[in-house]
Amino acid sequence: MKRFDIITEVDARVIDIGASVELAKGGHITPLARDTLAARRVTVLPVGAADPSLPADLAPVADIRRVAIGNDHTGIALKKALVQHLRGRGLAVTDLGTDTTDPVDYPDIAAAVAKVVARGEADAGIVIDGAGIGSAIAANKVRGIRAAMCTDETIARYSREHNGANVLTLGSALLPDTDTAVRIVETWLGTPMREARYIRRLLKIRRLEQNPD
Repeated sequence: MKRFDIITEVDARVIDIGASVELAKGGHITPLARDTLAARRVTVLPVGAADPSLPADLAPVADIRRVAIGNDHTGIALKKALVQHLRGRGLAVTDLGTDTTDPVDYPDIAAAVAKVVARGEADAGIVIDGAGIGSAIAANKVRGIRAAMCTDETIARYSREHNGANVLTLGSALLPDTDTAVRIVETWLGTPMREARYIRRLLKIRRLEQNPD
């Protein structure tokens, strides 16, 4: 990872989009550089925050471009609103249904979304059922998935920043309106996991999956 003592506008323009760089202790970022770094989705870490010994695929994708979304029969309207919102932002959205009011079982929808994320075909997943709880339980049975049910923006931020969630579950019966759901989704998608101390804990979760006994 490249290290800087100072990051200027010229530096910021040549750093790869979506990259992570280190800033030395006492280092400085110029005001213009800050704007450019934000526009290029560059993550600036203090020296020592990154741990090169950790597997590169532990942390969830920070620059989310592809989202898989699914719902049971209780979440049709909310799913459609979120798909429209996400595509309006320019994200690629894979809609895994359902679009009918015929009852479906949430484990099937959660598994479909989780497997797409686990295979790397989507950067993140969203599953909607009545409460969001069952879908989180089901999705978490898929190896490599860390699903979190979020009811507000604070939980959404913590689930990403601290726990590395790569699947978000929502309860259509628990959220007061679509705007609340959109805010939760925006917070969740926009929160990266940066600190090595948090990422290191994901390695322990992975080891639990590999050696449950």
